[in-house]
Amino acid sequence: MSVCTALLVCVALVALSCREPPHADGAPPAPDPFAAERSRMVRTQMANRDITSKRVLAAMEKVPRHRFVPEELVEQACEDHPLPIGFEQTISQPYIVASMTQALDPQPTDRVLEIGTGSGYQAAVLAELAGEVYTIEIVKPLGLQAEKTLAELGYGNVSVRIGDGYAGWPEKAPFDKIMLTAAPAEVPRPLFEQLKEGGLLIAPVGVYSQDLVLYRKTKSGIVEHELYPVRFVPMTGKAQE
Repeated sequence: MSVCTALLVCVALVALSCREPPHADGAPPAPDPFAAERSRMVRTQMANRDITSKRVLAAMEKVPRHRFVPEELVEQACEDHPLPIGFEQTISQPYIVASMTQALDPQPTDRVLEIGTGSGYQAAVLAELAGEVYTIEIVKPLGLQAEKTLAELGYGNVSVRIGDGYAGWPEKAPFDKIMLTAAPAEVPRPLFEQLKEGGLLIAPVGVYSQDLVLYRKTKSGIVEHELYPVRFVPMTGKAQE
């Protein structure tokens, strides 16, 4: 083989190695029709506000939000407002998801508990940033659909449980971070008990008037910091007793 021929072969091999890997059936990956919409969403709704975490912005741009909304609402998936997902539940406004995630600051080694799986979208965002995500949904059809969607998208580090999140997930505790995506009148005590010392918990709290509150568990007790007013669906089950 001549030197020129060898060089051409090497160039061809490099070019092939830089291509997207084909699907299992040999077909190339389908283009993502919502990639540009997510990029716009992140740029205009988050980066132009107060979302400064590059990790959070990257996760929000990567997770296919349109996969977590009802088919008839897919075209609105990246708009700046919440959307109904059935059973009187919603998928939160993209900015709120980003803001809560940024405040919780999940790290690659963190074990995170989410109360209120809903569509599974917030769990997917957390899964991009944390090591393990455990999420509980009280509405069985929603939980099962979220579990299916998360599995289809390859989020193997997310575990879904159907049930009341009031008591948390004690056999997987302690958790580095905990997030509530439904509003209790006050945060259930078992969740604080399952939070590591130094860990963070974020939750919308209140009945008629709600505030997003960030809690830190310290050696001397729980320190809380009110962030801003919000409006979430109420936490159901034992939290309403």
